[in-house]
Amino acid sequence: QGQLVESGGGLVETGGSLRLSCTGSGFTFSSYAMSWYRQTTGKERELVANINTGGRRTNYGAFVRGRFTISRDNDKNILYLQMNNLEPEDTAKYYCNADGPFGVAAPRHYEYWGQGTQVTVSS
Repeated sequence: QGQLVESGGGLVETGGSLRLSCTGSGFTFSSYAMSWYRQTTGKERELVANINTGGRRTNYGAFVRGRFTISRDNDKNILYLQMNNLEPEDTAKYYCNADGPFGVAAPRHYEYWGQGTQVTVSS
Protein backbone atom coordinates (compact mmCIF):
# COMPACT_ATOMS: atom_id res chain seq x y z
CA GLN A 1 0.00 0.00 0.00
CA GLY A 2 1.42 3.35 -1.04
CA GLN A 3 1.95 6.12 1.45
CA LEU A 4 2.66 9.83 1.06
CA VAL A 5 3.86 12.11 3.85
CA GLU A 6 3.97 15.88 3.38
CA SER A 7 6.12 18.31 5.35
CA GLY A 8 7.33 21.89 5.18
CA GLY A 9 4.13 23.81 5.82
CA GLY A 10 3.90 26.61 8.34
CA LEU A 11 3.18 30.27 8.95
CA VAL A 12 4.85 32.84 6.73
CA GLU A 13 4.37 36.53 6.01
CA THR A 14 3.14 37.88 2.69
CA GLY A 15 5.96 37.78 0.17
CA GLY A 16 7.73 34.96 1.97
CA SER A 17 8.71 31.50 0.76
CA LEU A 18 8.18 27.91 1.76
CA ARG A 19 9.30 24.61 0.33
CA LEU A 20 6.95 21.67 0.71
CA SER A 21 8.17 18.10 0.52
CA CYS A 22 6.29 14.85 -0.03
CA THR A 23 7.98 11.53 0.60
CA GLY A 24 6.53 8.45 -1.04
CA SER A 25 6.87 4.84 0.07
CA GLY A 26 5.31 1.47 -0.67
CA PHE A 27 5.09 2.04 -4.43
CA THR A 28 7.40 2.66 -7.39
CA PHE A 29 7.62 6.43 -7.04
CA SER A 30 9.33 6.99 -10.40
CA SER A 31 6.40 5.38 -12.27
CA TYR A 32 3.79 7.74 -10.86
CA ALA A 33 2.74 11.18 -11.99
CA MET A 34 2.79 13.45 -8.96
CA SER A 35 0.71 16.46 -8.07
CA TRP A 36 0.15 19.08 -5.40
CA TYR A 37 -3.41 20.11 -4.59
CA ARG A 38 -4.72 22.56 -2.05
CA GLN A 39 -7.99 23.03 -0.24
CA THR A 40 -9.54 25.61 2.07
CA THR A 41 -12.61 25.14 4.21
CA GLY A 42 -15.77 25.20 2.16
CA LYS A 43 -14.00 25.04 -1.18
CA GLU A 44 -13.20 22.20 -3.55
CA ARG A 45 -9.70 20.84 -3.73
CA GLU A 46 -7.83 22.54 -6.59
CA LEU A 47 -4.76 21.56 -8.56
CA VAL A 48 -1.65 23.56 -7.76
CA ALA A 49 0.83 21.76 -10.00
CA ASN A 50 1.66 18.38 -11.45
CA ILE A 51 4.72 16.72 -12.90
CA ASN A 52 5.18 13.68 -15.09
CA THR A 53 7.12 10.59 -14.11
CA GLY A 54 10.44 11.78 -15.52
CA GLY A 55 10.08 15.30 -14.21
CA ARG A 56 10.33 17.03 -17.58
CA ARG A 57 6.70 18.07 -18.02
CA THR A 58 4.92 20.29 -15.53
CA ASN A 59 1.61 22.10 -15.35
CA TYR A 60 0.43 24.78 -12.96
CA GLY A 61 -2.84 26.27 -11.86
CA ALA A 62 -3.53 29.70 -13.33
CA PHE A 63 -3.25 31.31 -9.91
CA VAL A 64 0.39 30.26 -9.58
CA ARG A 65 1.57 32.98 -12.04
CA GLY A 66 5.18 31.80 -12.00
CA ARG A 67 5.56 31.89 -8.21
CA PHE A 68 5.75 28.13 -7.54
CA THR A 69 8.00 25.39 -8.90
CA ILE A 70 7.24 21.68 -8.72
CA SER A 71 10.09 19.19 -8.93
CA ARG A 72 10.88 15.61 -7.99
CA ASP A 73 13.82 13.47 -6.98
CA ASN A 74 13.09 9.92 -8.11
CA ASP A 75 16.23 8.59 -6.41
CA LYS A 76 14.99 9.82 -3.03
CA ASN A 77 11.24 9.35 -3.70
CA ILE A 78 10.53 12.98 -2.86
CA LEU A 79 8.26 15.53 -4.50
CA TYR A 80 8.85 19.23 -3.87
CA LEU A 81 6.92 22.45 -4.21
CA GLN A 82 8.93 25.63 -3.93
CA MET A 83 6.58 28.52 -3.22
CA ASN A 84 7.81 32.09 -3.49
CA ASN A 85 6.09 35.45 -3.14
CA LEU A 86 3.30 33.92 -1.10
CA GLU A 87 0.00 35.74 -0.73
CA PRO A 88 -2.74 35.43 1.92
CA GLU A 89 -4.89 33.77 -0.77
CA ASP A 90 -2.40 30.88 -0.80
CA THR A 91 -3.46 29.93 2.72
CA ALA A 92 -4.71 26.34 2.50
CA LYS A 93 -3.93 22.76 3.32
CA TYR A 94 -1.64 21.36 0.65
CA TYR A 95 -1.92 17.73 -0.38
CA CYS A 96 0.40 15.45 -2.30
CA ASN A 97 -1.07 13.03 -4.85
CA ALA A 98 0.41 10.07 -6.72
CA ASP A 99 -1.30 8.67 -9.81
CA GLY A 100 -0.18 5.64 -11.82
CA PRO A 101 1.71 3.57 -12.59
CA PHE A 102 2.77 4.64 -16.08
CA GLY A 103 5.22 2.96 -18.41
CA VAL A 104 5.06 -0.38 -16.67
CA ALA A 105 2.65 -3.29 -16.68
CA ALA A 106 0.29 -3.20 -13.73
CA PRO A 107 -2.92 -5.05 -12.81
CA ARG A 108 -4.78 -1.82 -12.07
CA HIS A 109 -4.53 1.92 -11.61
CA TYR A 110 -3.64 3.37 -8.23
CA GLU A 111 -4.02 6.77 -6.62
CA TYR A 112 -2.60 7.83 -3.27
CA TRP A 113 -3.10 10.93 -1.13
CA GLY A 114 -1.12 12.33 1.75
CA GLN A 115 -2.65 13.79 4.92
CA GLY A 116 -1.75 17.34 3.95
CA THR A 117 0.36 20.14 5.38
CA GLN A 118 -1.05 23.50 6.42
CA VAL A 119 0.27 26.69 4.83
CA THR A 120 -0.79 29.97 6.38
CA VAL A 121 0.22 33.32 4.90
CA SER A 122 -0.31 36.36 7.10
CA SER A 123 -1.08 39.77 5.64
